Amino acid sequence: MEETPLINGFSDDEHHYHQQIIGDDGDYRPITNIREWLAIFCVESVKLWRIGGPIAFNIICQYGVNSLTNIFVGHLGDIELSAISIAQSVIGTFSFGFMLGMGSALETLCGQAYGAVLKLLGQESQIAELAGEYAILIIPQLFSLSINFPTSKFLQAQSKVDVIAWIGFVVLLMHATLLWLFIYTFGWGTTGAAIAFNLTSWVLAIAQFAYVVGWCKDGWKGLSWAAFNEIWSFVRLSIASAIMLCLEIWYMMSIIILVGHLDNAVIAVGSISICMNVNGYEGMLFIGVNAAISVRVSNELGLGRPRATKYCVYISVFQSLLIGLLCMVIVMVAREHLAIIFTSSKDMQQAVGDLSYLLGITMVLNSVQPVISGVAVGGGWQALVAYINLGSYYIFGLPLGFILGYVAKLGAKGLWLGMIAGTSLQTVLLLIVLYKTNWNKEVEETNERMRKWGGQDLEIEKSQADRLMVC
Repeated sequence: MEETPLINGFSDDEHHYHQQIIGDDGDYRPITNIREWLAIFCVESVKLWRIGGPIAFNIICQYGVNSLTNIFVGHLGDIELSAISIAQSVIGTFSFGFMLGMGSALETLCGQAYGAVLKLLGQESQIAELAGEYAILIIPQLFSLSINFPTSKFLQAQSKVDVIAWIGFVVLLMHATLLWLFIYTFGWGTTGAAIAFNLTSWVLAIAQFAYVVGWCKDGWKGLSWAAFNEIWSFVRLSIASAIMLCLEIWYMMSIIILVGHLDNAVIAVGSISICMNVNGYEGMLFIGVNAAISVRVSNELGLGRPRATKYCVYISVFQSLLIGLLCMVIVMVAREHLAIIFTSSKDMQQAVGDLSYLLGITMVLNSVQPVISGVAVGGGWQALVAYINLGSYYIFGLPLGFILGYVAKLGAKGLWLGMIAGTSLQTVLLLIVLYKTNWNKEVEETNERMRKWGGQDLEIEKSQADRLMVC
């Protein structure tokens, strides 16, 4: 029996009804009743999670490599937890953010000067020195990103999302084993954590590259000079995308630098790092949703379907908000136990519990924002969103956090409140942009962009495009 298309996970009667809500042009008809809305909601939910689910799982597994390192090291002591957390959160997240935006270039950082830099920024001496040593050791991991991101983006474009999910899962299990061997069995401490981190990152990158070259015969045609056609147009968009995503990812991580100036910096840095670690799992889930909605928006715009684009965006935002509210409830219920897996220190556990309500609010805000960023990537709005992020985060949020944290003497809570205010402003502005978007105009601009970058008029067969976007 011929395999049913992925999106057709419905009965024949339901499929027939779904066909009735789609016009002759392949776009959705205007919604006239609740039944039609529910049908579209179901169709779009399947499309979104069929693409975004495996991507999110893969990214969560990759994030789990960082998180497991913090968990294993955290039980060595508070200083080790704070130092390795700040090293991975700052140097790792800065490079991760740039590569996530560019998808094809490597942002390298000078690890040798990292510890001295942290001291200049006012970090606790013991934390800065150990973080600097660890940063030097994980330099090899940074270069693995130059292979990891391009290959993962290629596999996503080929709809081979299940493959990257399995690769990520196997690598995560391998990392846990290496951490246990190197840290506890061999007694190598933080050096063992760095070695495991480097090995795991390169295994992930090489596995993805091997699959692209060895098994993607229908998509991989080898390297070609044609990739450099209209390269500067692509570079401009890539840089805008990188800036947009870096401003988002770096913003929450900057609080870890700022709390290093507070009294009892070891507890302050450690507790914030644990909260950011927990928040990161939700963030990685929504990076998967971000990728899925980016694919959905770009494909629907490319196919000239403005109504389908609008509906998939609204449904994605609604579902993401529900997930964010659920995460907040879970955090509030488990607030007294959040830090147990990361540390045995009672003081650290108490500090994390005190910050849990701020973590819950942050999770709600961060549930909507990544989805809109995915829409921006799919629609080519990166430059606009970059300006919004710059103003909301760095002109409003960070200065307000500094005032609340240091002038008003609210400490870590004040710093975090200011950053929440910046995120709230950004979310409101993005929702306004989304509400005022003319999707018909976006379709026209997409067609023009395709003609320009393709070097010719590009005609996409709708049946083929539907298969590519798992429709």
